[in-house]
Order: sequence, then structure tokens, then C-alpha cells
Amino acid sequence: MIPAVMPVYSRPELAFERGEGAYLFSTDGKRYLDFCSGIAVTGLGHSHPHLVNALIEQGRKLWHTSNVFRIPGQERLAQRLVDASFADTVFFTNSGAEAVECGIKVVRKYYDEIGQPNRYRIIACTNAFHGRTLATIAAGGQEKLLKGFDPVFEGFDHVPFGNLNEMRNAVGPDTAAILIEPVQGEGGIRAADPDYMRGLRAMCDEFGLLLFLDEVQCGMGRSGKLFAHEWSGVKPDVVATAKGIGGGFPLGACLATEKAAVGMTYGTHGSTYGGNPLAMAVGNAALDVILGDGFLANVVRMGQVLEKRFTGVAAAHPKVFGGVRGMGLIRGFECKIPNTDVVAALRRHGMLVVGGGDNVIRLLPPLIIDESHVEHAAEILDLACRELEA
Repeated sequence: MIPAVMPVYSRPELAFERGEGAYLFSTDGKRYLDFCSGIAVTGLGHSHPHLVNALIEQGRKLWHTSNVFRIPGQERLAQRLVDASFADTVFFTNSGAEAVECGIKVVRKYYDEIGQPNRYRIIACTNAFHGRTLATIAAGGQEKLLKGFDPVFEGFDHVPFGNLNEMRNAVGPDTAAILIEPVQGEGGIRAADPDYMRGLRAMCDEFGLLLFLDEVQCGMGRSGKLFAHEWSGVKPDVVATAKGIGGGFPLGACLATEKAAVGMTYGTHGSTYGGNPLAMAVGNAALDVILGDGFLANVVRMGQVLEKRFTGVAAAHPKVFGGVRGMGLIRGFECKIPNTDVVAALRRHGMLVVGGGDNVIRLLPPLIIDESHVEHAAEILDLACRELEA
């Protein structure tokens, strides 16, 4: 008999009742160091007081009105994102997949608006992850996500990540945009080289394409800048983000330049819940913290501390780990044994991580960690490796 909760997840026998900062507490009272962060979502840790206060204050006043009416908090958050980024305009969603879907529509509508409706194809990368809707699994192109959902949504071509020659060879008369994650998350924590990013921007300019970036996982400060593409100095045309933007509250956003969004006029897109007053209160509170003095600089510093310490752990356990990948506080350990075994061992010792492609474990700690959390993580990693080696 099918359970009441649709059985699409494989979950351990573990549930949590509360969280505090970088720690979660299970229903049986055990404390866990959370280096998963709800898959890069609770970027400010659990129960951050500024976010909690914003949620309670707004919850007492107004939860929802729909986008039939003006939403002042939405206008404020949009303007703050515009002021802090490449963008000129923002559409708010409830999730990352919706943000990517909005970006796909922005791309197609742009070419329709300029009289080239034949240009609709988007070149994406192998091992990408862009969401779970029919369009976004097609954009990701992974067989494990597409299996059973034929016919595949039309309009995506795929080339290896990081290869400019393959990308150039894939451009055709119907190509509209290039879509990549500046740091592939589910695909194995692969950070794009800055020269690759700059090459993509030059290629888009050469062929009249839009540069569309998926920063759902690597955005909102996780790399040490608000958006990971900023490290390469490129200016994209469209960016999808979510996860950390709400600190745990369901929220996403599609950012675009005025040029790219020229066709997004009245009636072309919408959302019942997207950008509701409750989400906007939390989103503005999260941005207060992320854009606060010294916050992103500390993410960079902690990323360096983490990389140095974890590289040492990997070197001490060459039977379990290869190298350490990533940037800022989006990192991955290359595993020499099944990554599922490593995830389980760490969980037994009180640390939460998540697996990824290419047999990697993803380490996505809250952005508020300090050296004590890194040291605690290193101690647990060492214990788990000793157990696995034995």
C-alpha cells in the first residue's frame, strides 16, 4: 500500500525537532553539526533571530494578498537586489525550479520580441541540475532525472562543462542562450574557471546570445560574493536564484537586465504565491545580514580556513578521500569509496552532509560558521574516516 507521503525520497530514520545556528537536534535529543544546510538553504543557520523576528512581525500583520495588488516588501527587495547586482528587474518565485522556468521564458520571449522566434534553443552542460519540472529536467539533461518522463521537453543541447570549444561548436541558427551553473552543485561541486566564464560572455556577445546563469545553489553569498559569477567579472543577462535567498523560507527570484526582459510585459508571466508579504519580509531580513558589513568577507575567510583544514583531512585519509573542490562555503570531497557510505558514517558521528554527482560529498555549511565549527567538522571527518578504514 502506498504511504500517505508519496514515496519519492529515500530517507534515513532521522527527524529533527529544533535547530540552533549550525546545529540540529533530533527528536531523540542528539545534536548534529549541519554541514548540509537543507542543501544550501539555511545559509544563516537555524532560527536566526533577525529572520525569526521578521517572520513573526509580518505574520501578525499580513501573510498574503496575491500579485493583483502592490506588495511594498517586494518592491523593496527587488530594488535592493538590483542595486547590489547586474540586474535591472526581478521576478519573485517560490523555488529555484520556478526561477529557472521564468528565465527560460525570459529567453524565449526576448527573441520573439526582437523578431527572431526561431531562436529558442538553450545550450546547457552535462551533469547539470536546474530543477525537477519537465522543462528543468530537460535543461539538466541527466538520464536519471529524465527516465520515465518522455517525451523530453524540446529545446536544450548539452556540452561538457568547462569546454569553450564544445560550446562554440554547439551554437547554431536556433540558439538563443547559454545556461550554466557557475558552480555545479548536484553535479559534483565543479567551479567554473574565471576564463571560462569570460569566454562564455564573449561568445554570447559574438553570436548575439543571452548568458543565463543558474545560481540557485551557489548564489546569495555562498561563494563569498552575492553571486558566484562576480568572481570572474562577467555581467550575465539572466540569473535564477533561490535557496539561501530566504534563509529557509520558500523563496526564489529571476533577475534580468532591461534588455533581456524587454518582452516580459503584462500577462506574460505570473505567480499566485511568488513574492507574498511573508516571503518578502524574510527575504529582506536575509539580505540585511548577507549585505551587512564584513559578512561576505568573513565567508571568504572561512572558506579559506575550511579549505586548508579539509585538505589536510583528505591527505590524512587517502583511502577515503581524493581532493577538495569548490570555492567559498560550497565545497566537495572527492570520495574513493561510495559517497553514500561516507554520508552515513558522518551521520553516525553527528555530522550532516549531502551526496553529489561524480561520487562527491557536498559540504554546504551555514555562512555564519566560525573556526570552532570547522574544527568540529574536521574532528568528525577524521573519526568517520578511521571507522571506514577499519
